[in-house]
Amino acid sequence: MNRFPLWKNALVVLAIALGTLYTLPNFFGQSPAVQVSAQGATARVDSTLEARIEDTLHTGGIAFTRATLDESGIKIRFADTDTQLKARDVIDHALNPEGQLPGYVVALNLVPNSPHWLTAVGALPMYLGLDLSGGVHFLLQVDMKAAITKRLDGYVSEMRGTLRERRVYYDGIAREGNRVILHFHDEAARQAAHKFLENDYHDLLFKDEEAGADLLVAATLKQEALTTIQDQALKQNILALRNRVNELGAKEPIIQQQGADRIIVQLPGVQDTAKAKDIIGRTATLEIRLVDEEHPGPTSLTDTPPFGSELVLERNGIPVFVKKQVVLTGDVITDAGAGFDSQTNRPSVNISMDSKGARIIREVSRENLKKRMAILLIEKGHAEAISVATIQDELGARFQITGLRSPKEANDLALLLRAGALAAPMDFLEERTVGPSLGAENIERGFHSTWIGFAAIATFMTVYYLLFGAISVMSLGINVLLLVGLLSLLQATLTLPGMAGIALTVGMAIDANVLINERIREELRNGNSPGAAIHAGYDRAFGTILDSNVTTGIAGIALFAFGSGPVKGFAVVLVLGILTSMFSAVLVSRSLVNLVYGSRRKIDKLSIGNVDWQRKSR
Repeated sequence: MNRFPLWKNALVVLAIALGTLYTLPNFFGQSPAVQVSAQGATARVDSTLEARIEDTLHTGGIAFTRATLDESGIKIRFADTDTQLKARDVIDHALNPEGQLPGYVVALNLVPNSPHWLTAVGALPMYLGLDLSGGVHFLLQVDMKAAITKRLDGYVSEMRGTLRERRVYYDGIAREGNRVILHFHDEAARQAAHKFLENDYHDLLFKDEEAGADLLVAATLKQEALTTIQDQALKQNILALRNRVNELGAKEPIIQQQGADRIIVQLPGVQDTAKAKDIIGRTATLEIRLVDEEHPGPTSLTDTPPFGSELVLERNGIPVFVKKQVVLTGDVITDAGAGFDSQTNRPSVNISMDSKGARIIREVSRENLKKRMAILLIEKGHAEAISVATIQDELGARFQITGLRSPKEANDLALLLRAGALAAPMDFLEERTVGPSLGAENIERGFHSTWIGFAAIATFMTVYYLLFGAISVMSLGINVLLLVGLLSLLQATLTLPGMAGIALTVGMAIDANVLINERIREELRNGNSPGAAIHAGYDRAFGTILDSNVTTGIAGIALFAFGSGPVKGFAVVLVLGILTSMFSAVLVSRSLVNLVYGSRRKIDKLSIGNVDWQRKSR
């Protein structure tokens, strides 16, 4: 009656073993580290760079505990923060010499100390939020006026091409404030332009005006177009920020919209506020230009470019002359994705452009077949060629960049094309730094509150329910183990509200064991045998336990669905805690009870507290 089949016992043992395995990494803590990642398109982070950094540290007499290379860059761990700060300066000086544009990001960070064998099986520690691990918090405001101005300047350029193509003569086109003003010398030309522009530019309102003898057409953005531009600027900036914070190695960064024009950025574990601010506030633009094929190519970085051209570096570090005239900017790129060339099966990037970009690139490519075209990332006044390719055929709204060395390079290039530039500049409204010592104090307080609560519950349960109380405490401990292991497996981010959720789970989980124990005592009072009381107690308490946990789970799901930030973190821990408490209270505690009483043929008494029990005579 009170014995589990083999598969149930095996399930409990397997769950406890996996919970222990995935909980272990959280006990090894974190080490101060220096992370090195590539900032420029021509910079490479590989084993050669790792060896170079190690030699630099050995030469400088700086001891480090371990250096690792992964997708996010090179991480060098140190024993203390003083050594970490000294190493950061030495590495930065070696990789980014003065007088040259920095090619690498050298940032302070905190990284896990988990041993290799745990990492190899995918056992990783939970991510810690800003309030637990320390880090930086920024509140940024997007300059929406600049986004609108940039779009209107684009319309000015487009209208010139449109009217020139339709052979409509005009005296001038310019942006004046939030309007585009077109000047004409006669009424026929103005009406023709008015007709063509209304057909081509549905986001603009056109109105005829007169200024003395001048005939004008004033174009203003429609309200829905203004809203769209602002939404797109905010989304593009968020996408660009996600790309940039990867260089800092922040685990589970929080980048989210606040209001109509603000963005919150939280970078847990990042200690270098100045470096984070520099990376996040970086302004960059994408431009497509033609390579100067009329003059011999440069042989070194000191060569003087011919008039109308400038010298830039290709991705492989080879210098090349490109024309200063901009063919297109990154604004016309609507999408870019990595793929493979159907003919050579080599990595490639597929680019999609809007109608304006398609028209311009078609004309330029038709006139420059077999010539090279460069895509430049311009940052802080420095132009860097992220792609230089030969125009093989007339291009349209969709074309392909080939000649890439690896799928990772194709993914990186596609990401740069999608989000390499900010749609509008941003201002820092607020910045806060949470030190690792404060985070450690928060962790200590959170653990103390959890363990104090656990100890109080354990004392009460053991005193009141004796052996069954001790079994309930053991199942409660396994519940916490499974919850932490599950959070680690899912790579959830633990914050102070999350720790509050764990403490609440400990208090709520014991309710199920109290229900079971009281149900068993009730069965004993009714005259049932100890074995039958155990069986009936677990069976009849299950429905009540399920109902109470389902209602709490519904509340947790609602918190997750409609909450944000810390509320979501609390809800995740709460819902997962409900699942683990159901498992531990019903299966784990029952298996422990079966282990103690299941093998006995005759049970005279249960150690479950003071119960007036006697077998009823039939």
